[in-house]
Amino acid sequence: MTVKDHAADVQPRGTHPEIEVGILLYRGCQSAMVHGMTDMLVTAGDFSLSRGGQALRLSHWSPDEAGEFDRSHDTHPGVDGFPDIIVVPGRLSGPVTTEEAVPFARWLTAQHARGAVLASSCGGAFLLAETGLLSGRSATTHWMFADLLQTRFPDLKVEPGKIVIDDGDIITAGGLMAWTDLGMRLIDRLLGPSIMVETSRFFLVDASGREQRHFGSFAPRLTHGDEAILKVQHWLQAKGARAVNVADMAREAGLEERTFLRRFKAATGTKPTEYAQCVRMEKARELLQFTKRPIDQVSWSVGYEDTTAFRRVFNRVVGLAPGDYRRRFGADQTASAAA
Repeated sequence: MTVKDHAADVQPRGTHPEIEVGILLYRGCQSAMVHGMTDMLVTAGDFSLSRGGQALRLSHWSPDEAGEFDRSHDTHPGVDGFPDIIVVPGRLSGPVTTEEAVPFARWLTAQHARGAVLASSCGGAFLLAETGLLSGRSATTHWMFADLLQTRFPDLKVEPGKIVIDDGDIITAGGLMAWTDLGMRLIDRLLGPSIMVETSRFFLVDASGREQRHFGSFAPRLTHGDEAILKVQHWLQAKGARAVNVADMAREAGLEERTFLRRFKAATGTKPTEYAQCVRMEKARELLQFTKRPIDQVSWSVGYEDTTAFRRVFNRVVGLAPGDYRRRFGADQTASAAA
C-alpha cells in the first residue's frame, strides 16, 4: 500500500482537524523541505487517525497580490481557523534580506501574538529573527550561516552545534535536512511519541536526535576588518595552534593582553583559547577521517600530550568521542557506504 493509498484508506478528509500546521512559502524557499515536511506530517496524521487519535491539517501559506496571506494548499479546504504551528523553511540561495522579510515578519508577528508557535528550518531562522521575537533567545541555523545570523542579530545566542532548539513558542532547526528532525519534534509534540516513532520507522528517519556539530567544520570569521587579529588567526592556522597561549597571541598581534582579549572576542565571537582549541580539533577531525593513525598519535599531532585531555576536549567541541567520530566519518567507512 502506498502512502497515498494509506491516506485515502484511513483518513476521512471531512473529519474536522484539531490541529493545523502551516508552512510559509516565499520566493526561492527550499522545495524539498516544503514537500518533504508536508508528506511527513500528513502521514503522521494518518497514523494518528487510524489509531483513534487527533486529526492533523497541513496547509501552505503565501501572500497574494494585495499582500494578504492565505492558504495556497490545504488538506482540509473549507474549514476555518488559523495554524497552531507555522514553519518557515530556508532557501538554497541564502538567507532573506531585511527588505525581503518585512511583510512575512509582520504576518508572523501577528500569528505569534494570536498564539501560534513559530518554527524554522535552516536559514528560515533569519526570517524569524526579523520579527524581533528571538531577541535574547537561543536559536540555531545552518552552521554556514551561523556567523551571519549572529552578526545581523547580535542580541541572539546562536548555537550552531544544535540540530533543534525548542523554546516552547519558538523552535529553530539547523541545516538543510534538519527539517526531518524538526518534523519529528513537531509530531512528538502534537501527536505523541508513539506516532513519532511509527512515522520515523516509515520514513527511515532517526528519531533519537542528532547534533549539527557532528557534521559541521570550523569556519572562522575572517572578514571582521581587525588586521591585528586577522594576523593572529593566520598565524594560528599556520602552526596548527599548537603550544600557544594568550601571551603568545597578544605578542603576535602587537597588543597588550587585555586589549587583545577584548578585540579578539569582538572580531571572532570567541575567546582566544576556545578559538585555538577549535583549530586543533579541526586538524584532529582531518586526521581521524583521512589517516589510520592511532588516537594517541592524533592527540600528539595536534599538541596534546595527555590523550585523556584530548578526548575530553574533542568530545566537548565535536559532540562525539574520537573513535566514534572515525567510525562514522572515516574515509574507509564513507567509501564502504558509497560502494
